[in-house]
Amino acid sequence: MSKQEKKDQAQELIKETAKNLFFVQGKFNATTQEIADEAGVNRTLINYYFRSRDNLIQIIFDEAHRVEKKKSEIIMNSDLPFKEKIAKFIDGSLSTSLQYPYLETYIVSQINKGSCHKKDVEENELKKLYQDIEREMELGNIEKMKPVQFLINMISLLVFPSAVRPLFLENLMIGNKEFDKIISERKDIILNMLFKN
Repeated sequence: MSKQEKKDQAQELIKETAKNLFFVQGKFNATTQEIADEAGVNRTLINYYFRSRDNLIQIIFDEAHRVEKKKSEIIMNSDLPFKEKIAKFIDGSLSTSLQYPYLETYIVSQINKGSCHKKDVEENELKKLYQDIEREMELGNIEKMKPVQFLINMISLLVFPSAVRPLFLENLMIGNKEFDKIISERKDIILNMLFKN
C-alpha cells in the first residue's frame, strides 16, 4: 500500500469515526481525544490531517449537508408525479434516519451555535413546490392548508422520532433494534397521514 493510500485510509477512518460519534451515537461534544481513541489512532493524526477539530467538524457538516441536499433534490428536481416524489423523499429520509439517527439534530445544533449553516433549497424551487402542493389540494389529494403546513407536517413526521430517540427508547421501554424496525415501518403511515388517497 502506498503512503498516499495509507493517508487516505487514515483520513477516512477518522471521518467515519467522527460521523459515527456525532450522527449515530449523538455525542456532539466528542473531543479530539475521544475521536482518536474511538478510531484507534493517535490524536496528533487528527490535527495533522484536518488541522483542528473545528475543521474536521466543518468537513463532516459539509458531508451531512450534501446528504440533506440530495434528499431535498428528490422533491425539487424530479419529474415524478407528486405523491411518488413525496414517497421517494420519505424513503430517503427514513433510510438516512436509520443510518444516522442524530443527523438532523446535529445540523440544528450547529445552526444554533451559529456555525456551519447552508440552505438546502432555493427560493424559486420552494415556490414551485408550494404550487405543486396547492395543485394537489385543488385535486383533492391533500387536505387544504397552507403549503408550508404540509411541509412542516411531513418533516415533523419524519424527523421527530429520531430527534427524540433517547426519550422514546426509555419511556416506551424499547431497544434500538425495535425502534429501528418502527422507523422502517413509517413510510406508509406517513403517506396515509399526508394524502387522502
